[in-house]
Amino acid sequence: MRKIVQYIRQSLSMKLSLGILLMAMPIFLLSLSILYFQSRNTVKVEAMEHATSVLNTTMQRICRFMNTIETATDINDWEITENLQPDSLMALSRYIVSLNGNIDGCSISAEPNVFPKYGRYFSVYTVREPDTITTVIEQEYEYFQKIWYKTPRILDKPCWVVYYDDADSLELTLDGMIASYSKPLYNKEKQFVGVISTDLALLHLSRVISEEKPYEGSYFMMTGEEGRYYVHPDTTLLFTHTIFGDADPNKNADVYALGHEMTTGHEGSMSVVINGERCLVSFKPVPSTNWSLALVCPERSILKSYNRLGFIIGPLTIIGLLLILMFSITTVRQTIRPINKLAKKIQRIAEGHYDESIKKTHYSDALGRLQNSFAMMQEALHLHVNNIQQMNDEAARRNEELKRTSELAKEAASQKSLFIQNVSHQVRTPLNIIMGFAQVLRESKSLLPNDEAKSITDMMKYNSMMLERMSRMLFDSSAKGTTEELYADRNEELYCNEILRECISNILKIYPDLPLTFESEMPDDFCIHATRLYLKRTIQELLFNAVKYSDGKHFLVRVQEKISTVCIIIEDTGPGIAEEQRELMFQPFTKINDLSEGLGLGLPLAKRHVRNMGGDLILDTSYHEGCRFIIELPKQ
Repeated sequence: MRKIVQYIRQSLSMKLSLGILLMAMPIFLLSLSILYFQSRNTVKVEAMEHATSVLNTTMQRICRFMNTIETATDINDWEITENLQPDSLMALSRYIVSLNGNIDGCSISAEPNVFPKYGRYFSVYTVREPDTITTVIEQEYEYFQKIWYKTPRILDKPCWVVYYDDADSLELTLDGMIASYSKPLYNKEKQFVGVISTDLALLHLSRVISEEKPYEGSYFMMTGEEGRYYVHPDTTLLFTHTIFGDADPNKNADVYALGHEMTTGHEGSMSVVINGERCLVSFKPVPSTNWSLALVCPERSILKSYNRLGFIIGPLTIIGLLLILMFSITTVRQTIRPINKLAKKIQRIAEGHYDESIKKTHYSDALGRLQNSFAMMQEALHLHVNNIQQMNDEAARRNEELKRTSELAKEAASQKSLFIQNVSHQVRTPLNIIMGFAQVLRESKSLLPNDEAKSITDMMKYNSMMLERMSRMLFDSSAKGTTEELYADRNEELYCNEILRECISNILKIYPDLPLTFESEMPDDFCIHATRLYLKRTIQELLFNAVKYSDGKHFLVRVQEKISTVCIIIEDTGPGIAEEQRELMFQPFTKINDLSEGLGLGLPLAKRHVRNMGGDLILDTSYHEGCRFIIELPKQ
């Protein structure tokens, strides 16, 4: 062993060969690793595609299963309304169940007192038992609040619902869970008279979707509203647990992501750790429902045959490294032969043979370049060091300039805030005087004609209001105004229509002939939570702008309701805002026209007010007849 080590130390070719091997080894191993993991990814992708195919096939079976139930219900509902008699309802309920073996039960429940003989409650139910079909008139109970009854009534359309049968007296469900296709019934006068509900035991549905398993240990699960389990191999989780229930948001973020994708009706595939095991999950929403079906495939089963490649990769790696070493030794020996000759000559000179000379080489190979380029290398190195030092000095100088610029910017911002506060204070004093004298002049008898006196006072009041408006905007844009707004109560309960009528009334006092229309989809007692002061300022600012910049022919204030927001729309006709100016209109102190009135603060402050109340102010770019601004506020 010692001789081998000594030989390696004395042999340049062996050292270089081992060095090449050490350099080639990571590349070789990296290549094998990339190939190995690429193959792994390919297997996973193919497995995901296969799982998705199985999921789609199963989904088609479920859809056919559900369509059969829907069809059996839909083709008989007209006969129910045509023959709205207790005996007919019992016969039809039994006929629907006997018509299709996939249906486990059918109930027809009537509104109160539809059949006076039976009083408030009348409900017939047919259940499929193992050997018989039984039809009964159910005992009186408050079925009007059951999900299978009230949901289609509220939605006014057929729907699928899942509920838990507490009694489970029919013994046809899995842990009392039933999927029901419920449809509202109407008589000839289009009056709601009841609900027909066709039941499907989730035990049957679970058997349908579990018939095919692409991999060992794979299983299907189905979730519904809020991620609640409707189908799962662990029956203890059904209906009482959700996909989020046992997951830690910090440790199981992937499970939460999967649950979010499934509950929002998305389709796709994910890699998720479930119960400590990495799994590939393909999921897809069930049409016409808020359910989502997922196929869970453990990676250990998917990669079971693939993992056997490790027994082949090991020997191949060793053989490959030995071949690389042999090839390196042969190649290096041929390459360093000139260096060995040069080394022998240098050794003879070192031994005292000074007559041994080394001729200056004219070759352009590595050894020649090494000898002839050493000085040039040192010179270039010195040049690069100087350049680096100059770059460092330049960077330090620029950092110092940036620091001074930042300090100047902070000082300018502070001076701007002080200026705005000072202007606000200076404007309010003459403002109070103007408004006071305008009120006295209006109420007192004057030597001027009434029309002229009224015109003068109206002009004084208008200008004083404009002055007050500018003063308020200057104050709101100051640091103190911003602070007051941040600490304002954003949860005031406001009647939406009332505050809009108040703002419209204020603008009509200034422009009594304004052709303004108010429309609202919300009742007068509908409330929103916002800051009254800043909401009024925003609405009035948009109304002032509409009057000032439009053609004065059409003004519309409309309130609309969306899923989670209330939209206040202020619309006018006129030239509108050019596309190149839309990006600048919400920037402070920026005006569309430098010669126009105002400070360029109205829209920026309005947008800030709305955002501080949790909403947003946007320009509807799809409206081309003028301007349409939309205030979006959360409902709660």
